[in-house]
Parts: sequence; structure tokens; C-alpha cells
Amino acid sequence: MSSEGSHDFARVRRIVKTDEFSSVFRLRPAQKTAHFVLYTCANELPHARLGVVVAKRFAPRAVTRNTIKRVTRELFRVAKLPAVDCVVRLSRPVNAKTGPATTAALKAELRVEIARLFQSQAPRPAKTVSS
Repeated sequence: MSSEGSHDFARVRRIVKTDEFSSVFRLRPAQKTAHFVLYTCANELPHARLGVVVAKRFAPRAVTRNTIKRVTRELFRVAKLPAVDCVVRLSRPVNAKTGPATTAALKAELRVEIARLFQSQAPRPAKTVSS
């Protein structure tokens, strides 16, 4: 199975075990945005896998945490990634408990940041030398 064109998020495409998360976290972050950090590590599988970490202290409302996870999984499914383990971690607060849980503007901002993270890991086309 190749990672290209796969639109599922089956268990084999998830990082679920603590030691799997730990092995990816041991490495330096691959990419950072205003709210997120992406850690990556090559794997021996024919597809990419995803883990998402959204701490309560940065997103105090469950609705916000679930929205972040849902958007991340959706963008991961459509991204064409090589065989890597990706962990996306929320690293800064996205909103406060007193404000609205999610807004269209917040969703759009998060979507742009997460898409940028995955695009940074997409395989680049080989350059051709013209004569």
C-alpha cells in the first residue's frame, strides 16, 4: 500500500503506543508554526503514521481539543507524505476558557498552520537537468 491517495485513518496509520510517541519526541522538531510543533521520524512501514498531542493547558475546552485533532487528521489523510511517523503537538494556547470554544477564524488559522507543517514534509519532485 502506498501513502499516496490513501484517504483512510485506520489504526495502522496512527501512533498509539507511548514508546512510539517517545521515540519520535526524542528527535528535534522538524517544523514549527505559531501554535504547533511537528516531530518526524522515518519508519519502516509503507505509509506515514500520525500522532496528535493537544494538552488541556493550551486548549482548556474539549470542543477545541477535538476540533484540533479532527482538522489535523483530515489534513494528514489528504497529505502525500513519505513513510514517516509524524507527531503534531500543540505548543501554545489557542484560546481561553472564557471565550468561544471554536470560531470559523480559529479553524481557518489552525488549518493553514497544520497544512504548512505537512507540506514541509511532502516529498519534493526531483529536479531535471536540461541541456
